[in-house]
Amino acid sequence: MKSRPLYDALPFLNHIDAERQEQFERYFQSAPLWLLDAFRVEELKRGEVFVREGEVADTIFFIGQGIIEAIDYRVYGTPYDFMQFDRVYAFGGMEFLMDLDKYMTTLRTVTDCTIVRLPRAKFEKWLYSDIQAMKQESKLVSEYLLKESRNSRLFLFLQGSDRLALLFVERYEKYNKNGLLHVKGNRQNLADETGLCLKSVSRGVKKFQEDNLISKEGNQIFINQEQYEGLKRIVSKKIDLG
Repeated sequence: MKSRPLYDALPFLNHIDAERQEQFERYFQSAPLWLLDAFRVEELKRGEVFVREGEVADTIFFIGQGIIEAIDYRVYGTPYDFMQFDRVYAFGGMEFLMDLDKYMTTLRTVTDCTIVRLPRAKFEKWLYSDIQAMKQESKLVSEYLLKESRNSRLFLFLQGSDRLALLFVERYEKYNKNGLLHVKGNRQNLADETGLCLKSVSRGVKKFQEDNLISKEGNQIFINQEQYEGLKRIVSKKIDLG
């Protein structure tokens, strides 16, 4: 049964997919009314940076609709997109659990997004008073850190088009709809996420298209179930995907 107070506080929940609704309901199932009253909803356009590494971490963010990415600018000022998110996750929650005063990464919208803002002080008060909420947040942060560490290790063993294949495999597993993935973003986005140069990305895309491992319509890339399996076989020759 839907939580009426949650839907009253976040009306956009009535218009998003059922899976995301369920994630919000699970995350805030024990949230008190005073926490819901502290929510602030904001609409952001694609490409907006709304959290910057090193800024004071005084706000917790949740993604209502859309996709965001984490960016690292520390290597010669070159952006490296190392994680994309479209799930319900408390951005800023890791900083709270680690007792950090500043954000540890930069966050940017990949698509138009609906963002829910929550003052960190309210978030802390809730978690300190609700052991199940604290346990849930600790679990989510641990899973995120484990995945980030795993992906970093995988990339150490992959070069060139193999990195691109791994990215496509992971995106398919997370974002395919009815067995078809629409790869969002341009080649620069793919370069940022894989750490490859644009020339290497272009070669990889051309090779995969020639081998019928991806399909293209104009500049748009699509991957079906059969193509996903082929890409996965390429990556599995180099690493154990588990």
